[in-house]
Amino acid sequence: MTIRANALAALAAFALGSTAAAQTTTPSAVPPEEIGSWRLSCVADRMTDRADCQLRHRDPVERAQGASGSSLLLEVQDRGGRLVPVVTARDLSLEGAGRGLLALTGTAQLRFPPNRYFEFPCTLEARNLVCAPRPEDAARAAEELPAAATALVRIVGFGTGSAEPVELRLERTRDALARYRARIPEGSAPAAAAQQGLSLPEMMLRLQRLFGN
Repeated sequence: MTIRANALAALAAFALGSTAAAQTTTPSAVPPEEIGSWRLSCVADRMTDRADCQLRHRDPVERAQGASGSSLLLEVQDRGGRLVPVVTARDLSLEGAGRGLLALTGTAQLRFPPNRYFEFPCTLEARNLVCAPRPEDAARAAEELPAAATALVRIVGFGTGSAEPVELRLERTRDALARYRARIPEGSAPAAAAQQGLSLPEMMLRLQRLFGN
């Protein structure tokens, strides 16, 4: 990776961290629930009584390189009322600057064999890297997920991407989705566009101004 690319990645991660620094919550954690190959973790805001849940595969797609880094994970999110698979790296920081750069150049390839694969463009939502289905692929992704026995995941982007995808075994996915939906009723999840933080065009504009392009 060149010095210029390192600087871009560092600035991207720093911008993410600075935009979310003022956010504060008073969550009450619920013990994580193991459901087959999935882990459901929820926190409840004591002021609003709203729950924020994350349904993740127990095995990472790619482990964090350090104790303060961010692992790449296969996660399920409510997108437009559908429970769809996404690839995420949450709470990016300067230590995870390379993850931030993926938002400018990255794509997640995901396949539920024997079905054809998806390409999920990566972007930034608050301090999180999120690679999610395109609108035209969301219905198929939501339909294939519950019955899938295996997920193949490969990240393609600047400074990453291996020849072989990571294979994740999927167990009791229907049960995990039902538990998630019981905690997060349809229509209660915030829209992705409402997430706080720099948008991708805003980040690129700042990078261009820094380097005079």
